Amino acid sequence: MLQRALASQLGSLLAEVQWARHSRAGATPDADILIELTGSRGRRMCLLVHVKPDMRPSMFAAWSKSTPGPNQTSVPVLAMPSVSPRLAELCRREGWSWLDLAGNCRLDVPGLLHIERSGRSPVRRQPRRGSNLGTAAAARVIRVLLSTAHAGRTWTQRSLQAHTCWHLPDQKPVSLGLVNKVVQHLRDEGFIDPEASGIRVKDPMGLLTAWREAYRFADHQRLQYFTLLKPEQLGKSLDHLRREAGGLCLYAAFSAAERQAPQVRQPRTWVYVSADHLDELVQRTEARPVDSGENLVVLVPNDPGVFLSFEPPGRSVGKGLGCTDPVQTYVDLFKLDGRGQEAAQAILEQRLMKAWQAAGLE
Repeated sequence: MLQRALASQLGSLLAEVQWARHSRAGATPDADILIELTGSRGRRMCLLVHVKPDMRPSMFAAWSKSTPGPNQTSVPVLAMPSVSPRLAELCRREGWSWLDLAGNCRLDVPGLLHIERSGRSPVRRQPRRGSNLGTAAAARVIRVLLSTAHAGRTWTQRSLQAHTCWHLPDQKPVSLGLVNKVVQHLRDEGFIDPEASGIRVKDPMGLLTAWREAYRFADHQRLQYFTLLKPEQLGKSLDHLRREAGGLCLYAAFSAAERQAPQVRQPRTWVYVSADHLDELVQRTEARPVDSGENLVVLVPNDPGVFLSFEPPGRSVGKGLGCTDPVQTYVDLFKLDGRGQEAAQAILEQRLMKAWQAAGLE
């Protein structure tokens, strides 16, 4: 029985806290299981354990509001066969504790105890639902939704689809069916406002985190070059290429961050370029491939969606070569070593969060 198994797992976790005493009561009007905790100084708290065989993140907000929340004498606990990272994050935000059958948990009783464990393989895996956010097609939809240029916007599925396409004649938007699948997944995960008349992101940071974890930067080809061109000459050469390549050449990663979050500095030039224009870039920049000591890093994307930047012309760099959209800059940097995550944090704070807050989003 699920309730008995989860109660046993919780009892095992609490037994490791030698200075705390605990006793179990049966079901109450407020919970499926009630655990009374007594600390070393006699302080008492109750764990109100709610056992659920399944719970989608989109259901959590409404359900938790109708269930007694945390107070000075009790802490609610969501207990399930397995708890997704998204659901765990929602629990944390609302002051809920949680645990699963494998012993993964976050039990937080303020002033009394804190137990947090993760990484154990689920005893009972939940059936996989929804869309894979790590695909290139899903990424196109998410870029549109998270772009700072679109903060607070409400979409229809068709208007969202129209923005997933690069402007060149041979490029096509993702299918309407794929847009529908991704949007439905985002609704289930609680990223989309259920009360909006269309598609409107309500938790951009949560969605960005989910995409960041699924995003595979290693799928892009990364090439290392050395050029003797001075920065000004290199910039002019890249801008000439941009015009000839129809925009399929942009500053990327650290070089985009230098322009989008000015305190970010590093010695290499990072560029995205389409495979069709790689040879031309090498010629124009007088670059030669090297195994180390590179000052030019060229990324050939696995999908041209990385070139979709929705910022007004000149917002990042004025004249000359443009940059990847800040949300693309962020996820690329987060996957890079050498202070990549520090630079990503600067983009998050200076560009993304400011735009979301201005639009009234969390």
